[in-house]
Amino acid sequence: MNIKITGTGSYIPETIEKNEDFYEHEFLNTDGSVINSPNEVIVEKFKAITGIKERRYATPDLNTSDIAFFAAEKAIENAQINKEDLDYIIVAHNYGDIKHNTEQSDTVPSIASRVKHLLKIQNSKCVGYDLLFGCPGWIEGVIQANAFIKSGIAKKCLVIGAETLSRIIDKHDRDSMIYSDGAGAVVIENTNEPGGIIAHETATFTLNEAHFIYFGETNNHDINEKRRYIKMYGRKIYEFALNNVPLAMKSCLEKSGIAIKDVKKILIHQANEKMDEAIVKRFYKLHNLDMPENIMPMTIGKLGNSSVATVPTLYDMILKGAMQNQKISKGDIVIFASVGAGMNINAIVYKH
Repeated sequence: MNIKITGTGSYIPETIEKNEDFYEHEFLNTDGSVINSPNEVIVEKFKAITGIKERRYATPDLNTSDIAFFAAEKAIENAQINKEDLDYIIVAHNYGDIKHNTEQSDTVPSIASRVKHLLKIQNSKCVGYDLLFGCPGWIEGVIQANAFIKSGIAKKCLVIGAETLSRIIDKHDRDSMIYSDGAGAVVIENTNEPGGIIAHETATFTLNEAHFIYFGETNNHDINEKRRYIKMYGRKIYEFALNNVPLAMKSCLEKSGIAIKDVKKILIHQANEKMDEAIVKRFYKLHNLDMPENIMPMTIGKLGNSSVATVPTLYDMILKGAMQNQKISKGDIVIFASVGAGMNINAIVYKH
């Protein structure tokens, strides 16, 4: 039995929000005090650290469930399967449908149920559910689909990562420049083809790390509102990721029995360019090796951090030839890895 990704799809929103668009924002410290730097300097420092020049936002008429559906349609078409044969639809997200200019997240019915409805799937035995697992949610969905198929519970699964983070950012917070919107989807099934999911690793750290990413108030304390926004302790997350993600990747690779020199690509969650590079460099350092050139494709510069959508979108773009100088060929060993709210970490060793 080989459990493989047989189809991919993604949706990249049309609206481009450039770094220059943040020049007019009033950025404040968490205590509400004014930051003593011009916005041009703040934005330039941000770009130097994260690598982000621009990001994508969904248009006001679209919600998370809509863009999840768009990516799902493409993955089903790419896999050349009958959508009625799907056993599971697993949708990783974190904030549900938040309509434009509204405050409350809408998660009932589930995003998976909404996607199934939009796909017009009649088969009631096709089960849809949502997965809230921070940024590693899509990878964890793939791990769960693998378990369902391996156990005989399912034969075909659709795993989607979709998010509209632009709806929950505090315009007075410098971190708001990180986040973006997007969706990626894959069809996973049991095939006779060689390759597939070889090994996986997941961990949750909560003793001191549970609230590194959280929902909090605006930095503008003069505003009297109940609305909450995505917040994070960036330095703590950076240190946590650097200390733990390389070890999880190493453990996963050891489980697979694959030699590190056989790894062709590492598709890591697009969280922060400098952080991702440091993680992969440390992963290779654990093997007394230097990080190879071109091993870590990046989309964060133009697409920003769309949470659960970054890894499946990156994978789809490479397979569809949408990334210059990046290619994944049949038989290539790929590592998927992510870190995010929870704090959660996971990795998959996969043979394309």
